[in-house]
This record gives sequence, C-alpha cells and structure tokens, in this order.
Amino acid sequence: MAVMSYLEAIRETLRQEMRRDSRIIIYGEDVGVRGGVFRVTEGLQKEFGEERVIDSPLAEAAIVGTAIGAAVNGLRPIPEIQFADFIFPAMNQIIQEAARIRYRSNGAFGVPMVIRAPFGGGVHGALYHSQSVEAFFAHVPGLKVVIPSTPYDAKGLLAAAIEDEDPVLYFEHKAAYRSLKGEVPEERYLIPIGKADLKRTGKDLSIITYGLTVTYALKAAETLEQEGISVEVLDLRTIRPLDVEMILDTAKKTGKVLIVHEDNLTGGVGGEVSALIAEHALFYLDAPIRRLAGPDVPAMPYSPPLEHAFMVTTDKITEAARDLAKF
Repeated sequence: MAVMSYLEAIRETLRQEMRRDSRIIIYGEDVGVRGGVFRVTEGLQKEFGEERVIDSPLAEAAIVGTAIGAAVNGLRPIPEIQFADFIFPAMNQIIQEAARIRYRSNGAFGVPMVIRAPFGGGVHGALYHSQSVEAFFAHVPGLKVVIPSTPYDAKGLLAAAIEDEDPVLYFEHKAAYRSLKGEVPEERYLIPIGKADLKRTGKDLSIITYGLTVTYALKAAETLEQEGISVEVLDLRTIRPLDVEMILDTAKKTGKVLIVHEDNLTGGVGGEVSALIAEHALFYLDAPIRRLAGPDVPAMPYSPPLEHAFMVTTDKITEAARDLAKF
C-alpha cells in the first residue's frame, strides 16, 4: 500500500476518477497549466487535455454557475475554488441554485457537482486566505459538506462525493496538504458521506472534531493516556449531514464531551453538535458540554504570534480535555 500525503491522495483520486468516468471535468483558476496554486491538479491537464482540465477566469460565480449548468446537462464537474475565502461571490449560485434544483424540479434534475476548496489557517495566509467557511454551508439543506482528516479518508470521501447525484462541498485543510501522510490503497473505494469515524476509543471523555484538528486531538489523547485519562476521538468527516447516531453514542458512553473546531465559536458546527447532545443525551452527561474553537475575531491575523494564538493546537486541546476530565 502506497504512502501518500493528503494532497497526493486527492490528486491521485482525481486522476483515477477521470480515467474511470469521461464525464468528469475540472476547472478553476490556474488548475490547468500551473496545476493549481497548491499543485493539487498538477499533471492532470497534460493527461486529460484542455477540454477536461480548464483554466477559468477569476470569476467564482461564473465558475460555479457554469458547473451547475454542466451538471444538469450530464457532466460531472469538479470546480476548484482557489481559496475557500473566495467562495462568497458564488454563494448565490450554490445556495439559491445548486442546493435547491432537485427540490424545485420535484426530483427531475440533480446537480452532481463537487466543489473543492482549501480552507483554514496556520500557513500565514492572513485575512483572505485562511478562513473556515464550512458552517455557512452546513446550514443549507440540499448541500453535503465533507471535510477529510487523513489521506485515506480524502480518497474515499472524494470518490463518494464525485459519485453523489447532488452537490457536495469538499473542503481540504491547506495545512494538511503536505504535513499529513498515510497509507492509501491503490484500488478505488468509497467512504459513505454522512458517516463519522471513531478514530480512537476511550472511556473517560469524548473529543468530537473534524479536519486537521483530528490529528491534534489524537496527539492530545496520547498525552492524556499517560496521565490515566482515556480519551475517545470521533472524527465527523461529514458536517452535513451529521452522523447523529455516532455523536450520541460517544456522548452516552463517556458522559463528557469536548467539541473542537478551528472555525469561530459562535454559530460554528460545534453549536449544532452540542444542541443534539443536549436534546437527546442530556441525562447521560456527567459534565457540561464544552467547546474549543477559534475566537470570534473578524479574521485570521498575519502576525505569526497572533495567528498561533488564533489556532487550535494540540496543547490547547490537551489542556481543555484535562480540565473537563476533572469535572
């Protein structure tokens, strides 16, 4: 089994899927000749040609709008938004059109489209290149929102997203691209969208998280294990739809829950997860549900010390979990 980086797993999945299905097209800013700003699509235009890997103008609304039209007419577009921060000009197309076409057409039309976008901080991208945007889309019925945390999951979830008959937003944490590596099977496999993954079992408390912070949570759990605190780590993998059953199972099992994400605290995914637990598993809890998230400030700072202060880290998770365990 090959060892790949998170980025390589995504690129090889795109290559494998394009070989499998001639309806798949990729387009976005610099995805062709340059291979994308992070080189995720490097080499794909050379193999599949300019008609299937297309450099687009700097126009996110047009990128997504034309992808919707292509999807409705039988293609399988995978538009790339260069940075998730740039997705806002396309919000109207995504929410008003892509998310609702199946509903408003009484099931006659779907939008089998995967929007890929790198998100998150930790790379000194500052205000317009570091945002976490997932909660905006997790609010919208008709969309699926996927955030893989490992190279293995990145491949299986991307293949499943491409096969889905409805629009999927596939967010890739840019700090994970080259820092995370793992074994990835060569053969095609699918990881079901909407299914969480128990990355580590434990009995004293649960950490529920997704994306890059899964890695940090697992490191924190190793540290706490040496202190006699057994931590369970649940990776949501999909934040719309949430795997409610697994969320409630881990909350009921350990009785203490810490929810972790990099996005701002207020209105984040953690609030929805917390509400589900409070509504359906309140009497299993031994402590108040806690959340560890990015602060409610307008943007990611450029200054390295301030950026570090913003980011969720292994140390912050360890401290929060240790404090929760004492309750």
